[in-house]
Amino acid sequence: MTALSRFGVALGVALGIAVLVGPALAQRQPTPAPAAPSTPTTPTTPSIPTTPGRTPSPSNPTPDQQNTTPWENQQTARPIFLSGKVMLDSGGPPPDSVVIQRVCNGNPRAEAYTDSKGRFSFQLGENNNIMQDASMGSFGGAGSSRSGNAGGSFGRNSGLTERDLMGCEIRAVMAGYRSDMVPLSGRRYMDNPDLGTLVLHRVGNVEGVSVSASSLKAPKDAKKAYDKGSDLLKKNKIAEARKKIEKAVEIYPGYAVAWYDLGRIKESLNDTDGARDAYGKAVDADVKYLNPYRQLAQIYFKQQKWQETADTTGKLLKLDPVDFPEAHYYNAISNYYLKNFDVAEKSIRELQKLDTENRMTKSSKVLGAILIEKQDYAGAAEQLKRYLSFLPAGQADDAAKKQLAELEQIAGVAPQAAPTQ
Repeated sequence: MTALSRFGVALGVALGIAVLVGPALAQRQPTPAPAAPSTPTTPTTPSIPTTPGRTPSPSNPTPDQQNTTPWENQQTARPIFLSGKVMLDSGGPPPDSVVIQRVCNGNPRAEAYTDSKGRFSFQLGENNNIMQDASMGSFGGAGSSRSGNAGGSFGRNSGLTERDLMGCEIRAVMAGYRSDMVPLSGRRYMDNPDLGTLVLHRVGNVEGVSVSASSLKAPKDAKKAYDKGSDLLKKNKIAEARKKIEKAVEIYPGYAVAWYDLGRIKESLNDTDGARDAYGKAVDADVKYLNPYRQLAQIYFKQQKWQETADTTGKLLKLDPVDFPEAHYYNAISNYYLKNFDVAEKSIRELQKLDTENRMTKSSKVLGAILIEKQDYAGAAEQLKRYLSFLPAGQADDAAKKQLAELEQIAGVAPQAAPTQ
């Protein structure tokens, strides 16, 4: 039993180190979204089966090319413009600017912001001034309208091909709401750019808010300073934005959204202590304002402050159990190290319910480690099998296979030791 306990702890520690060094949320990415080139190029395309002695070309297409989109339209990168507006299901535009995302095969990338009337207009891929969300490239949780680390843009792209848009959709992002989705597959550069109206539908079980009520109480001078800083922040003009936002919180110390944006700025400048302090002031100003909890949880998680991570994610998930899947992950890991195994199991299983596309493969490894500590060896083996089944073709995890074999041996010797779940 001592050897088994050591095995369980080793598995847990390995998982903890992996998530701390690598991305917070490991993904299954069967078809990664293509990177945006800095200059117009003809993207590399997958190999296309041909008949012997025949090479596909614009003048000599293969049969499948003849029956679908013309070869030159699929391969030539061209500017594609999109426009539309966002409104709440209760009527009217969102109370704050929201992000418009392009989601390709589950991977979200910010493309534009809405204006005060909920309108948007942009060229696809021209998002070098957009502040990418902290979880983008993770699980695609909705998050905030302007959340995440300042910086981290995807660079300029002078055009996209039709192939680039296969499996892509456009949506609006606002915590506590679900957006209509507009598919981009088959869209051509000459098509009508107007996408119509994206409606945000309120999720009933979300208590938290992505727009702080404290903003309504801001004095005119504070609001003016913040609005200028916010506009500068959208353009990644960090130093100028910082001065304006610092002025806003000086005038109005209860300005939650300004404290939050100031925290983002400080975090982008590697001032972790300053960022944590600013996020804390945002929470103090509005306890239902979701965005600062998320950033605080990420800071505590990276610092391996497990109690603080568990407490912060617990508060966030109570306010909104739907829009921040990474919070379930952080909560499970932190409670694992705190030896709160029942809480850890509940969190990771909630995450698996949200992960309907089975992209969170490491969640099964985490659950396996938790079940080992609860002496459910058969259940742990099942989770490792699940994890291995989702690995892409050609990718192996020999350590996980070895762990699975040991678990199956243990479960086979003493299956009665596994408690009923």
